[in-house]
Amino acid sequence: MSLPESSITQFYNCLVLKDHKLVSDYLYVQNGKIIDPANMFWEENRIPDVRIDCKGGIVSPGYIDVQINGAFGYDFSNDTDIIEEAVDNISKGLLLQGCTAYCPTTVSSRPEVYHKVISHLGPRQGSVENGASVLGAHIEGPFISPQKKGAHELATLRTAKHGLADFEECYGLDNLRKYAAYVTMAPEVEGVTAAIPDLIKETGVAISSGHSNATTAKAQEAFKQGANMITHLFNAMHPFHQRDPGIIGLLGDNGPRPFYGIICDGIHVHPNSVMIAYYAHPTGACLVTDAMSAQSLPEGYYKLGEMDVDVHGGHVYIKGTNTIAGSIATLAECVRNFIDFTGASKVEALENATLHPAQMLGISDTKGTLAHGADADILILDNDLYVQRVFIAGVEATNDNVKFNKKL
Repeated sequence: MSLPESSITQFYNCLVLKDHKLVSDYLYVQNGKIIDPANMFWEENRIPDVRIDCKGGIVSPGYIDVQINGAFGYDFSNDTDIIEEAVDNISKGLLLQGCTAYCPTTVSSRPEVYHKVISHLGPRQGSVENGASVLGAHIEGPFISPQKKGAHELATLRTAKHGLADFEECYGLDNLRKYAAYVTMAPEVEGVTAAIPDLIKETGVAISSGHSNATTAKAQEAFKQGANMITHLFNAMHPFHQRDPGIIGLLGDNGPRPFYGIICDGIHVHPNSVMIAYYAHPTGACLVTDAMSAQSLPEGYYKLGEMDVDVHGGHVYIKGTNTIAGSIATLAECVRNFIDFTGASKVEALENATLHPAQMLGISDTKGTLAHGADADILILDNDLYVQRVFIAGVEATNDNVKFNKKL
């Protein structure tokens, strides 16, 4: 439904996620933003133009996925010749799932791929016409450990022994400056940790530690240099050991600690490991899907970057191996799984898919919150956290006004 630009919408009969609690309240939206109704009532003497009955449901900010490689048959690293088509269709499909903002993720690739695709993965405002908001690219690799490459192609990996010059040659610093949200790198790879402060200063990009065999000491050094995130905790990293817990050990520091992505599909990380991480550092948890092109498609063979992958029984492996190659989970599923795995509250689970990812990216004034002035990206959920209705910039997204294609 199209409304006049200045119209005011009221959400009622709901529990609103506000100030780390679910409270019985109203929510008001105008011009794509959450508003304080005091001005409407006392100065303008207005009542809402539209009232939406939430039927006792939960009103949450829209979900934010900061690591997704593809979906609906499209892959951000492989579909370089149709990258705009890929972004358009993934953005719309994700929106209908309740993911209202995301970071399109590229796996380790050759420089020519980055120079071709990064400029198409930059920030883009969400709407029913555009789909979910694009928050900027997550560039995963190629400055990662060969020993912890996971599903990344070995031939693409490289070092940063020449400092910023290597990042310029690989990505283009201007591409990072304009189009990237964050980059995943391994702290122990030659030149990486030393380059972090200059890379942040020159481009403003955030840095995440991942695909790494780093010791705890090296991970702490990278964190002090500015790497304030961890990419898919537990996966593709130095395993926990009592004398050297590796990157995982950062969760046990007694000072500031990084945010961390964690894949709650029930395959990548054992539920007990999810619980250990969460109770070690609850305010740093960010649920991610790490989904690939087969998300929401039938089982079969697909691409992850240049690699062939086999999708069967809910698992994704590099073809002919037992190496996990992403997931086919949705973020809504991960939220529900998180409660099953940890016994956490609905508030905790929802904030791991909304507030924490926004804080990780430094955008929590407008995303991941229902505070006054924030973007009106809103979900209505039932009591079991199944998505009932989706709104982006205050406009409801439905199968009728959001059309997208799957690439089979």
